[in-house]
Amino acid sequence: MIRTLTSADGHEETVTIRRSESADAPGIDGLISSSTPLVFGKIDVIRSLEKVNLALTVADERDDILAHASFSDYPIGDLVDQAQWEPFLHKHFNTETCTPLNTLFLHLFVAQAGFASACAKEIMRTVFNYFAELEHVCLISPNVGDLDPALDAMFEPLICQTDPGPQCLALICHRDEHCPQLYIRLARVEDHDDILPIIEEQSNLLSLTDRPYHIVDVIESQNERFLVAVCEDDGVIVGFITATARVDLKKLCSNYDVSDFEGLNVEQQQKHEEPAAQLEQSRDEDEQRQTQRSRAPEQEKTQLTGALSQKTNAFCINYLFMDKKYETRSVEFIPYMFQYFSDRKYCIITLPTAQPEFPLLQNFAHVRSGPTSSLLHEVYIFDMTGLRNLEVRPAGAADRPAVCELLKDLNLNESLLQDLDSFCNIRSDPNGVPLQAFVAQVDGRVVGAVIIREEQDIEYLRAHYNIENFIYFSHHRYEEHAHIRHFVLRPSFQCFTRHVFKEVLRLAHKSCLYYKLYPPHHRRESSCVHSLNFVLKCAVPVRPRRQIIYPLEELGINAPSRRLTEDQAPFALSLISRKLTMEPKFTINTRIVVVGASDTGLAFLEELCLCPHLRFNNLVLISTHGYPGNYDHEDVGFLSTSYAYSSGDLARIPVLSSASVLTGKMVRINRNSKCVLMSGGQKVPYDHLVLCTGLQYQAPSPSGVDVSQPITNSQLPPQSTRCRYPVPSNLFTINDPHDCMAARRWLCANFVELEDNAIVYGNSIDVYTTAETLLRLGIHGSRIHLVLPPPGPGIACFTDSAVDKAVAAAVKSANVHVHRDCVLARMNNGEQPDPLTSVSFTTDSEPLHLQCGVFINLSDKGVDEDTIKSISKSFLVFDGRLIIDASFQTRDPAICAAGPLTKFAPRYYTDEWSHANFNSKEVGQELAAMFLSRFCPTQEASDEPVGMDRLVPLYKQPKVQGGKLPGGYNYLHVTKPAPTKLEGRSVQPLQDGGIVTGRIETGNYFCLHLDRNELVETLTCLSLKPIPVSNYLCLHGKHQQLLGQLLNRYHQGLIRDLYSFFRQSWCSAIFLDRFSDLEQELRQISSIKLKGSGQQMTEEEDPNIPLPDGSNDAEIRAALRNSSVKYLSYNRNLLPMFARPGQL
Repeated sequence: MIRTLTSADGHEETVTIRRSESADAPGIDGLISSSTPLVFGKIDVIRSLEKVNLALTVADERDDILAHASFSDYPIGDLVDQAQWEPFLHKHFNTETCTPLNTLFLHLFVAQAGFASACAKEIMRTVFNYFAELEHVCLISPNVGDLDPALDAMFEPLICQTDPGPQCLALICHRDEHCPQLYIRLARVEDHDDILPIIEEQSNLLSLTDRPYHIVDVIESQNERFLVAVCEDDGVIVGFITATARVDLKKLCSNYDVSDFEGLNVEQQQKHEEPAAQLEQSRDEDEQRQTQRSRAPEQEKTQLTGALSQKTNAFCINYLFMDKKYETRSVEFIPYMFQYFSDRKYCIITLPTAQPEFPLLQNFAHVRSGPTSSLLHEVYIFDMTGLRNLEVRPAGAADRPAVCELLKDLNLNESLLQDLDSFCNIRSDPNGVPLQAFVAQVDGRVVGAVIIREEQDIEYLRAHYNIENFIYFSHHRYEEHAHIRHFVLRPSFQCFTRHVFKEVLRLAHKSCLYYKLYPPHHRRESSCVHSLNFVLKCAVPVRPRRQIIYPLEELGINAPSRRLTEDQAPFALSLISRKLTMEPKFTINTRIVVVGASDTGLAFLEELCLCPHLRFNNLVLISTHGYPGNYDHEDVGFLSTSYAYSSGDLARIPVLSSASVLTGKMVRINRNSKCVLMSGGQKVPYDHLVLCTGLQYQAPSPSGVDVSQPITNSQLPPQSTRCRYPVPSNLFTINDPHDCMAARRWLCANFVELEDNAIVYGNSIDVYTTAETLLRLGIHGSRIHLVLPPPGPGIACFTDSAVDKAVAAAVKSANVHVHRDCVLARMNNGEQPDPLTSVSFTTDSEPLHLQCGVFINLSDKGVDEDTIKSISKSFLVFDGRLIIDASFQTRDPAICAAGPLTKFAPRYYTDEWSHANFNSKEVGQELAAMFLSRFCPTQEASDEPVGMDRLVPLYKQPKVQGGKLPGGYNYLHVTKPAPTKLEGRSVQPLQDGGIVTGRIETGNYFCLHLDRNELVETLTCLSLKPIPVSNYLCLHGKHQQLLGQLLNRYHQGLIRDLYSFFRQSWCSAIFLDRFSDLEQELRQISSIKLKGSGQQMTEEEDPNIPLPDGSNDAEIRAALRNSSVKYLSYNRNLLPMFARPGQL
């Protein structure tokens, strides 16, 4: 919020009023004078910023801090317990109108001397303007000192009602003094000239602005069923609203779930007539589309003011326009409208999904539609009871009947009642963990219940989730952390959810609340939460942390606490802290449909779901077999892995709670109506469509040649003439964990105990991981036939010849048959295809005939046929892959695509590069970053350098592949992204860049390759023991000097086994997820020191390359050492093997 302030001496300054950040602490400290503690007590700025509910900073154009104010929901100091301030104030002072809902307490105000008065007024005006429910700001302090003149002019003393009264400073500031109530009245024809500029500024509604007197017609049409009103500030019109009593409840109830709103439909009369609110129904389609893009929603036939007249207890807002300075005060219209429609209980607003929410909707309950709803509108409902005061208090035994009534239609209600009884009886659960229970009530009626339990695993949460992205952990005592056990609130009071949590934190003396959301296959806690969306809209999702795999036995007593390293059922974590209770999220209603649960699609959804300040209401995932995190698939086998997402990883991200998952395949894209047709017949509308289907193994397509005659591969007809067979019941084309589990179940039930052959057809690493899975299932190697088609040019399963030889030897040792350069010719000799009993292949010599009990197909990886048809029939450009530009865009601006499904447009002249050459997870993250920059209202669009749109993006994260190979080998291969083909001479690596330890025979082979800058470029592991994959992924891109002078020590013969070398305790500091932050910090320190000494670093220098020896002066060494010690000290819970200063 930008304002122009005038200092006491007449100097004008353009300032920004914003929420305070921890980086503001030094500037705020500099404003504290000797008189400040005399009023506000001892001041710890960082702690204040951490614990208060609201902190605002006034900064000038140079970002110098001019003033700061912080507000909390209880008085300063220990004058009164924070949970008891309300009866305390009512007893001693005339504060009957002060309630926890409408009152905040000033905890600190500091300002530059010349700007103190102007800043204080502007801060107060901002607070009252932004929080419509706020009526009073009190200054209650046990420190009776001289007040700053700026505050003295704004606050008035509270009148003491007791004698003697408490020895304290007691002052109050009222809303009316800074933000007087807007005057609301019926619109008059003469208001036309004042209303029109407001509409023109914020809207492109042609129906209201294309004719000079159309607004006059709207105003003149008002009657008892149609309201047209304006609001004024000091005689100036600042807002305009229209509302109708005609609501099409039939359409509302058929498309949205409004069952939670009691009595929304009082009586329906099937009577057709034209409603008064139907303005200019003859608009053409172009004007209707412009209407949907307008700043405020207009009700049309596609919305709720249709032609069906019904007697209801609801009215609907048609138009709302507010001057931008008064947007947050549009809520002041609501009491007036309910007074006008005195027989109505509900107010309804609809909003096009592509339109962002405006401030008024923060006070409304959002009613969600299904993912296949054809109405691209969101519905919001306000219950008249929301105008009353909601009170939160500790629960008692007498509340049980009311809570029972509240829970009567909910699942897991018995669990909540049991915990309520435990709280009332012993104040703890059966395990002795403290419980606290609260109820929310309106006019004495219980409308909500919350039960929290003291968090016993806070160190585990700190170690496994990035909660320190949101809180300074050291400023919160252990007993101030709790997690939400149960939460129930009537939907009519959804707008009070933040206030409920704010009150729970205050009354329970807590500072942080956590909510743990377990996946379906790990439901170990019976929490009753209704509705989950209420909680998630207030909480921030917490990103899980990558974990170090510790060699616990070798570390011994230097290992982290067992409570940090023990396995727990995975869950997604959300956090609510005091300062977050007054920081609403931006809600995005745009319907984003993601097709494909590939690594790219999941990474895209992960980034959107974990964005802390945005809440996406309409994310939809279309996946062939649903969400892969719904079941545990860790050891299912068959396929290799990219290690992007394990089932535990998927359980730790809140995709299921933020997105609707539809099971099925996309079979058609209708670009005109912007919807996707699924295999089950559902139509899924979208505003943005994201295609991330990836590549799949295709059903085998036999050549159909007659193998009774001599024929070789060179004599085969073109592929287009090949025939397709119905898929036999014992043929499995495996593409995802669901396919793996289905194949595994079938094999265990129908094949393992038999003597038939298992045919594995394909030419990728998955053939070998499948062979190992079959061997582990107990199938003898002599029954397994690996049939390998001719490989493509330059394609090999293993780039390391040692691994290739080891796998070949293991396959031979297991008596597995291997047939190379074979092309599938016929199944069952062209006869009845089910079940499959025999298969024939052409080779470079004689045809191959095999008996078959099961056929596992891992061949012909490409784009799914249904996907190709959907893309082609929608006239998107497809040339073997879907064509996109450098910004993921197809030729349709509403359709994006990413991952191996795509390739870049020919105009980039980069056939050797596509998304398939990069880490799919990183590609998905970059796609999400592009979307977030588009939707985030606080993020300014970046100005790209000229010509950047002609370059394709290159990504840095490595390509990863691994799995379980025959012989019991665990395999991991990590390499940098590389083009499909290189023109000209390739860059030769250093001759001494290869570091190899161990042997295949001993099962401890480890190979590292360094590039010309001595950075780790390629890593290959083949081990009979489990590989700590997450640790080794950290090695990629690290300089060998960071890895303990790796290259020099290897050449000196000091490193005999890289596995043992990287199990040393010092490596834990590098494997920690925050090590990259330390690297960046050290680089910044070095850069600053170098600039100070006249040296300069170029942007081309790799940040991982150590500084030249000349920079290692004493000053730099001391700064680097100090930063490293801070890193180790701050992370000592996970790095206890390092000594800390003063420990020795």
